[in-house]
Amino acid sequence: MTKHSHDFVEEYSGLVGFGLDRETDEKTMIYYLQKFSDDALIQTLVKRLTQAELEEVFNLLFRLMKTHLSEPEYHRLFLKEFDL
Repeated sequence: MTKHSHDFVEEYSGLVGFGLDRETDEKTMIYYLQKFSDDALIQTLVKRLTQAELEEVFNLLFRLMKTHLSEPEYHRLFLKEFDL
């Protein structure tokens, strides 16, 4: 059974752009991140990143999760641990 989904990018037909309004910014962020995490793209890109860039991306994502997710949310939403 697949634990991860990327349905938004497959179904969204609205504006993709940044800076117009908060709602469009949020949808654009979801769209870009789901596109970014596509297996073929990320496997190509990650090999070309410097060590500093790898650390920068990791630290940003980790900081955002630590700041905005509770411990149970982190386990449920990121780690996909459903039986806690």
